[in-house]
Amino acid sequence: MKKGKKLYEGKAKIIYATNDKGLVIQYFKDDATAFNNQKKSVIEGKGVLNNRISEHILSNLSQIGIKNHLVKRLNMREQVIKLVEIIPIEFIVRNVASGSITKRLGIEDGTVLKEPLIEYCLKDDKLGDPLIAEEHILAFEWATKKEVEKVKKMILRINDFMIGMFRGVGIKLIDFKLEFGRLKINGKDEVILADEISPDTCRLWDSITDKKLDKDRFRKNLGDLIPAYTEVAKRLGILHEQSNVSAVNVTKLSSVKRKRK
Repeated sequence: MKKGKKLYEGKAKIIYATNDKGLVIQYFKDDATAFNNQKKSVIEGKGVLNNRISEHILSNLSQIGIKNHLVKRLNMREQVIKLVEIIPIEFIVRNVASGSITKRLGIEDGTVLKEPLIEYCLKDDKLGDPLIAEEHILAFEWATKKEVEKVKKMILRINDFMIGMFRGVGIKLIDFKLEFGRLKINGKDEVILADEISPDTCRLWDSITDKKLDKDRFRKNLGDLIPAYTEVAKRLGILHEQSNVSAVNVTKLSSVKRKRK
């Protein structure tokens, strides 16, 4: 597959065209951002870990019937994905109150919710990704009622699966962000899961200590982001074959291999 021109660059990923109009290459950057891009840094190895973790989760979701954009992982930093029309909504799934909701509503951090809470944010960096209601989505035709209902059903299945997957490795799934896109199949639009699922897009706490294993380590200046992401990957069984190799070394090794080729 031939890698073409850059189509889009976001805060954490770059999308490149390929010689197949229906497929693109997604490159995971080491850039770390928070608070609507107000806080920025480059953390070597982050993109490698997010690529591996997201591939693992999306592949497992495919096995339970959740259609998504992942085709295959190309290398340490890149995936081949299906080209979709992204629905301009971020779907936030909360199992435990943390982050922005605690500030908005005065809820104590760590409050366990009786049922999963789904919130909607408009994908617009200039507006600060504002919180919106389902009525806004329908009124401004960002998605149809049928699409929203389908997405909500998918979200609950994804949440159930991920809670169990992470619980099995001693991690609590606090909350996470999902994005969906439209894919043309036989002339009709089908909604599938898109973007990534990684410690960049999830809040993950150790089941016993509540140690944060996600991007809150960057947001809150806790440090040790790479060790935390590496811990998630190891627990999921992704890095077991290189448990003594840091993510940074993995990045350097993959770079050397590309040069040799």
